[in-house]
Amino acid sequence: QVQLVESGGGLVQAGGSLRLSCAASRNIFSINVMSWYRQAPEKQRELVATITRAGIRDYADSVKGRFTISRDTAKNTVYLQMNFLKAEDTAVYTCNAVFPWGGDYWGQGTQVTVSS
Repeated sequence: QVQLVESGGGLVQAGGSLRLSCAASRNIFSINVMSWYRQAPEKQRELVATITRAGIRDYADSVKGRFTISRDTAKNTVYLQMNFLKAEDTAVYTCNAVFPWGGDYWGQGTQVTVSS
């Protein structure tokens, strides 16, 4: 069993920044892919950013140039730095980890609210 705990959400004005953290209960270097998803009210869940074990990053078009995913393997933590936030970034952000054997784990989510 793997636990993922997100933190760092909150209320911020448009144009501001937040950094989300996802702390894993085991070594993240063994994880194939770690991702951040988000889901706004009455909308489908959206993949925001991913980072692979090899360190390859990918982003949704809507956040490219504004969000950065990174990791600290010593702290077993993945981060999502969010800059130039917009009202449409308001959502619950959730961390996901996929292991080589197919194990798929989710955190509980953290709310991000951007006021315009």
